[in-house]
Amino acid sequence: MAVENIDTIQGMAGHSIKVYDANYDNSKMDQEGFLKVLLTSFQFQDPFETQDIAKFIDNTVKLRELEVMKNFEDAVKSLDNNNTLFFNTANLIDKKVLYKGDETLVEEGKSEVEFIPKRDAAQATLYLFDKEDNIVAQKEYTNLHANQKYTFKLEDNQVPDGYYRVSVVAKNGEEKVESEVMSTAKVTGIERDKGDLWVLYERGKVSLNDLERIGG
Repeated sequence: MAVENIDTIQGMAGHSIKVYDANYDNSKMDQEGFLKVLLTSFQFQDPFETQDIAKFIDNTVKLRELEVMKNFEDAVKSLDNNNTLFFNTANLIDKKVLYKGDETLVEEGKSEVEFIPKRDAAQATLYLFDKEDNIVAQKEYTNLHANQKYTFKLEDNQVPDGYYRVSVVAKNGEEKVESEVMSTAKVTGIERDKGDLWVLYERGKVSLNDLERIGG
């Protein structure tokens, strides 16, 4: 890539001298840019104190070696941090979590769901549906406030274990109000995909960033 000059000044002999940033990252300089800097350095050197070209090149090579080593160390540290996070996240396996999603796990007749209406709502009803879209549980709420969390706890031994679809129908008059739903799931595994960590559960997977709570 070309090395851009900051300014141009006139030398004593009337030549135009390009001034470069002293903080320029040499590791980003290509061969053309390096040769330009090298030739310019020798073109305008003091004739009574000439530079040793071998020493100049040797110092430049050493500088680049240090920069390459620093970049390598940074890459290793980043990889080590990612691996540490991956193995720590593996501790979630077999634990229950509350995640952003609309399928909730029922075990021994118990489950927990939370929802947050995006605007004020006069009334809302939370439903749990089984695989055949039968309603197995429901609860009504009134006078809901925007961005406030509402909790539903199921305690019914008549409801078989498994995952159930959650639906929240909220209205303000005749106007529908959207809600963000958070459901219970049991972690079955951890997956790393392109640097991102995903939590696996029986019905799919969810980003680690979408977990709201661990345990419960």
